[in-house]
Amino acid sequence: MAATLIWIPLLVGLLAGLVGTEAQETTLHPLVGRVFVHTLDHEAFLRLAEHVAVPPSVPVTYHAHLQGHPDLPRWLRYTQRSPHHPGFLYGTATPEDRGRQVIEVTAYNRDSFDTTQQSLVLLIGDPEGPLLPYQAEFLVHSHDVEEVLPSTPASRFLTALRGLWEPGELQLLNITSALDRGGRVPLPIEGRKEGVYIKVGSASPFSTCLKMVASPDSHARCAQGQPPLLSCYDTLAPHFRVDWCNVSLVDKSVPEPVDEVPTPGDGILEHDLFFCPPTEATARDFLTDALITLLVPLLVALLLTLLLAYVMCCRREGRLKRDQATSDIQMVHHCTIRGNTEELRQMAASRDVPRPLSTLPMFNVRTGERLPPQVDSAQVPLILDQH
Repeated sequence: MAATLIWIPLLVGLLAGLVGTEAQETTLHPLVGRVFVHTLDHEAFLRLAEHVAVPPSVPVTYHAHLQGHPDLPRWLRYTQRSPHHPGFLYGTATPEDRGRQVIEVTAYNRDSFDTTQQSLVLLIGDPEGPLLPYQAEFLVHSHDVEEVLPSTPASRFLTALRGLWEPGELQLLNITSALDRGGRVPLPIEGRKEGVYIKVGSASPFSTCLKMVASPDSHARCAQGQPPLLSCYDTLAPHFRVDWCNVSLVDKSVPEPVDEVPTPGDGILEHDLFFCPPTEATARDFLTDALITLLVPLLVALLLTLLLAYVMCCRREGRLKRDQATSDIQMVHHCTIRGNTEELRQMAASRDVPRPLSTLPMFNVRTGERLPPQVDSAQVPLILDQH
């Protein structure tokens, strides 16, 4: 009974938590070709009492995905430096992404293990105003991607860039981490950043300063390790450290020529005087080719075999020629040695004499004495005293 009373409050609390986790819905309006940034704040997900500030020490992580899919759409990215920092959803929608997309975000409180869900309804549409055919991309080494995503640093970058561009409105087109473009993770040293690519567009043409930075002469100086040509004052320094050797300019004011689409034909070549393929194939006998292919190697192998047999068997000098080339004295000497050797072998096989003393155990080579059998050989020294 006591166990039942304990489980009832727990079940009531669990049901209350499930009811409280009903997903909130927020509608956003990204634009095609413009950077979209949405901040995932802890205050928007943590359920606290009213007029109670969220403590900064509460660790919260997020997981975002497209509704009905396990991951985000290809144009949208998610980043969060640590559980104590806010998360960001950012990216640039393409014309193929127009329409309605629902992003489901789940927040995890790492202290209380509470979860909160929120649905982001993205209504992607076309931007209003003039087109931005002049686009420039800068690599900023002094910032990480989450440091540029908030509106304040982005506005500061555009304000500083206006000093290098022709007068006109500048807009952010895309923000990409340098790690997503093949960059390396920096060493954990103070002041080292991952880097971020910032793409800016405008309806005003490029200034002479930017054109000089992207000129072939500047690229040649960068290849030699020298700074590029910069004819104006760097208004981005010291807040933004830009790699001027990695600046790209794109001019879309002049439309690119449309490639001609090949027209598919019926698959039949037209009549041509210089190309007259044969209509019939003449009969051909392959017996001669087969005989040549097989017999020629066999004849060559047979000739080589006969030549080798003649050299080894028919060109031997023989014993008669060897004996004639050897002197009589050498032959007599050889025969004498051979006869004596045979005679000694016969005598050794038929003799019946006792074994030599030198082959018996404990034989004294100097005195010729041999120890009696009753002497304990273990007590006899290996080397006898010499007198």
